[in-house]
Amino acid sequence: MHPDRSWRLNVIAAFAIVYLVWGSTYLAIRVGVATLPPALFAGARFFAAGLLLAAYAYLSGQHLPRDRHEWKTITVVAVFLLVGANGLVVWGEQWVPSNQAALIASTVALWLAGLGALGPQGESISRRRLTGLFIGFVGVMLLMWPEDSFVLEHFSAQLAILLAALSWAAGSIYMRRRKPSTPPLMAAAMQSLVAGVLLGFIGFSAGEAGRWVWTGNATYALLYLIVFGSCLAYAAYIWLLHEVSPTALGTYAYVNPVVAVLLGGWLLGESLNAIQFAGMLVVLVGVVLVSLPDGAGKRNPIRNIAAKP
Repeated sequence: MHPDRSWRLNVIAAFAIVYLVWGSTYLAIRVGVATLPPALFAGARFFAAGLLLAAYAYLSGQHLPRDRHEWKTITVVAVFLLVGANGLVVWGEQWVPSNQAALIASTVALWLAGLGALGPQGESISRRRLTGLFIGFVGVMLLMWPEDSFVLEHFSAQLAILLAALSWAAGSIYMRRRKPSTPPLMAAAMQSLVAGVLLGFIGFSAGEAGRWVWTGNATYALLYLIVFGSCLAYAAYIWLLHEVSPTALGTYAYVNPVVAVLLGGWLLGESLNAIQFAGMLVVLVGVVLVSLPDGAGKRNPIRNIAAKP
């Protein structure tokens, strides 16, 4: 097979994995938290995935973090991306349907654009991206608007997922600006192990151990998240980081929610009311506006986005 044709097929396969698998993780989380307690569920996923990633990275010749500064970066990133962001999504999906959770979480691109402009290393935001930020958050308001009346429990869960997107963006920008020297897969493995331990501690401290009940669906959901969500899709994402442009790779930010909406409707019978459907379209328009490049020579503040939950 011609090398160019082989490369194109690999790119297509990698994009398919990132689009479909990360888009489906919201459904798997929703299935898992139907019977498993959120912190221990997330902790078990990341600890197991961390062991698998660490073994693969080590056998591939990737070195462990070599100093306390690297471990500090890994720990901070793990707290923001996995404990904070993913942990809040898992907690929130006890009440929020997977399709709505994915759409709210897609605001990570908006948070990245906004936070990326802050600080001495901040990057300017064009008028188009500012418009996209405003449009996107209007869409979020529509998504979170109740059909009948506000239910505090559900609204708190929606806010938690919105904060999860903010936490993911903050951790991603921190990691990018720190420029860790640990190879990406090994760094991801250590982040997963740190997050697994911290989430496990939170879960046991909250008394979740007594609520852990194995069921077939929950077991399949956990295994799927470990093997496909945290290992296979992340490996595909890391490979694409080095093979395609950040703009092309960033398309997952608005493809994943569409996949989640379709799967949620098909497998869980989830639906969006008219206002929420309008909110979905508005959010996606905002995400597209902030994700598109400004032109030659201008940097995109959402490039090098880290892996999704």
